[in-house]
Amino acid sequence: MLYKRFTFQYKGILTLLAILVFAYGCSSGSANTSGQSGSVPQVPVLRSDTTSALTYKEYSAALEGRVNVEIRAQVDGYLDHIFVDEGAFVKAGDPLFKINDQPYREQLNNAQAMLQAAEASLVNAEIEVSKMKVLSQNNVVSDVQLKSSEAALAAAKANVAQAGASVALARINLGYTLIKAPVSGYIGRIPKRLGNLVGRMDVQALTTLSDVQEIYAYFSMSEMDFIAFNRDTRGETLQQKIKNLLPVSLVLADGSLYPSEGRIEMVDGQFDKTTGSISLRASFPNRNGILRSGNTGKVRMNQLQHGVLMIPGEATFELQDRTFVYILGDSNKVKMTPITIGGKHGNDYLVSQGIERGQQVITGSLHILQDGIQVNPIPAATK
Repeated sequence: MLYKRFTFQYKGILTLLAILVFAYGCSSGSANTSGQSGSVPQVPVLRSDTTSALTYKEYSAALEGRVNVEIRAQVDGYLDHIFVDEGAFVKAGDPLFKINDQPYREQLNNAQAMLQAAEASLVNAEIEVSKMKVLSQNNVVSDVQLKSSEAALAAAKANVAQAGASVALARINLGYTLIKAPVSGYIGRIPKRLGNLVGRMDVQALTTLSDVQEIYAYFSMSEMDFIAFNRDTRGETLQQKIKNLLPVSLVLADGSLYPSEGRIEMVDGQFDKTTGSISLRASFPNRNGILRSGNTGKVRMNQLQHGVLMIPGEATFELQDRTFVYILGDSNKVKMTPITIGGKHGNDYLVSQGIERGQQVITGSLHILQDGIQVNPIPAATK
């Protein structure tokens, strides 16, 4: 009995050992298989080459109407009428505001009365001079009395001129009580209401009138970009270079493209010392009034480039405000390389520095790559 029990336990131990050895072998084989299949990732690679392309660069811009006029009161008084609403389109000469004109009508009436009195005094002075001349010729009065009457006549003429100027000023002030649109355009916000006291010393304007039939887009260009602009654009003078520029586009705040193209018309005379940039102005037609003063966007400058290196945008990634690509090096090892982007063409980037012609750029699976790892390159799909 003891022999049988010992034999049974011995066989059980052997069976357990066999099961453990088999399980270890299976797990080792599985691990080896997994390691062999995932050690070298397969990535698409594109050989860089030069080409010709229409590239572009974008610059943040602030939009303003061709004419922006602050409408202000030129006389003091209470607002009697507001003829327009905020956002309305008005034509040049249309009435906008009416200030109570009663005080200014009375000033005009007073000035006209003063003018009439001065004119009457002038008539009396002329009569006195005529009388004195006759008496002086007959030696009835002295020459001194004649000259005194002539001086009184000159004073009367001056009083008439002064009274006439007062009438003209009173009439101008009365005209200022009706404020009209100096140009055609859109009315801005109107902070004042009926009955409010307005005047020449107000800090805030009655409203702003914007002529937006043509929109100006103001943007700034860095010194490096401006040097490249002067170098790459045809023309001897700056004005000739501006005329030879291709039309520019406007990218709106939502990323859409404004349907009408514009042109660059002005380059500032000097650089801003604080920012190291220079301002430019592009003009865009806006007959439908889609754009308004205060809008923002981006001016897209197009340029035909010859002999440039282009790579797909998906081959790049950003790290700490710099742009990088992975280059395929010796022994199929990847190298993380910083590049400088000189422009865009659709979804492709113009590379001005960082890549040389003939180098192979990895265009996909960037998220699994690290600097120095080995990869299995395959040709990237061409467009």
